[in-house]
Amino acid sequence: MSALIIFALLLVLMLTGMPISIALGLTVLTFLFTMTDVPIQAVALKLFTGIENFEIMAIPFFILAGNFLTHGGVARRMITFASSLIGHWAGGLGLAGVLACALFAAVSGSSPATVVAIGSILMPAMVKAGFPPRFGAGVITTSGALGILIPPSIVMVLYSVSTNSSVGALFMAGVVPGIMLATMLGVTTWWRAWRGKYPRQPRATWAQRGKALRESFWGLMLILIVLGGIYSGMFTPTEAAAMSAVYAFIIAVFVYKDLKLSDVPRVLLASANMSAMLLYIITNAVLFSFLMTSEHIPQNMAQWLLGAGLGPIAFLLLVNVLLLVAGNVMEPSSIVLILAPILFPVAMQLGIDPIHFGIIMVVNMEVGMCHPPVGLNLYVASGIAKMGITELTIAVWPWLLTMLVFLGLVTYIPAISLAFPRWLGMVQ
Repeated sequence: MSALIIFALLLVLMLTGMPISIALGLTVLTFLFTMTDVPIQAVALKLFTGIENFEIMAIPFFILAGNFLTHGGVARRMITFASSLIGHWAGGLGLAGVLACALFAAVSGSSPATVVAIGSILMPAMVKAGFPPRFGAGVITTSGALGILIPPSIVMVLYSVSTNSSVGALFMAGVVPGIMLATMLGVTTWWRAWRGKYPRQPRATWAQRGKALRESFWGLMLILIVLGGIYSGMFTPTEAAAMSAVYAFIIAVFVYKDLKLSDVPRVLLASANMSAMLLYIITNAVLFSFLMTSEHIPQNMAQWLLGAGLGPIAFLLLVNVLLLVAGNVMEPSSIVLILAPILFPVAMQLGIDPIHFGIIMVVNMEVGMCHPPVGLNLYVASGIAKMGITELTIAVWPWLLTMLVFLGLVTYIPAISLAFPRWLGMVQ
């Protein structure tokens, strides 16, 4: 009954158009003041201790690094490098877009940032080269979602904070699925381009490829710094985030010189705004999780599902459906912060690996970012492609179906997520 009242209240507040963070906070306070005996001092204490978490510090740093890279010409050089490698294949610019999104995802940690950085350069180039606008929009919208699967990933940090899982192990677990999904999206892009006889780029010479690699070298080095530093034990994911922010600043301002020092305050302010918004959501989600725990809702739900005879296969199917439905009304950070503390205890009791479960949630978030009505990537790509949401929704369908097939594979083949971190000795 408590769970029904809490979620009904949250849903009503969200339907009024209220921001999810405020709706969460009001739901918690209304329920605590009217239906429980929890002292208000406990709420205030939880508010501060809940975000007193070392991993949370990684979020502002990754946002800052992504903003420096977006404004600093790194994306343009990555596109040139990707195009020199595979631009001569069918739909070459589209394939270059998938590869460039995968490379940029490995340094930014954010899907919308990847869509903006790659899409704003590649979309006009694809239209000019003779590609249908829908094709380009479909490629960029879905490939941009790789930003939260290929490490580093802000959504993985949020999952780690919600469930007390290892951020480093999650990052490593995202490597193989990220490469696999990028490959599947690339195959879909190639097949549609080959069938539609879309244009190819002239084959680049080895000298041109070498030049493109040299120009993009400093941006690509960030991948080695972040991932190499984490799994070599040189620094923690949070320290890696701080390193990436400093490194991104140096290459954007002093190496590539695409970002002027006078523009740095604007980038800092934009990063602070985004970080404050996310941290406010986290704070209220921590309160919501505290309310769930104090009412024993996760434990009761776990007992109910186990009592109903739900095994791991049926539970994971239910989780996927629930998360895909939630993706219709909420953005990824809110979904993870609200649902992970509820679903995680059930997954543990069913013997599902916490890292594998985290990757399943992240892939669901990727799919949610590419379908209406609140898919963040759709809205970002809509502004870049000058295309309505309905038209863009039709454009992304072939790639969205590919992502759903991949979701099925990653859900029921744990080795896809766990092979690499197991090899590194990060999980059992």
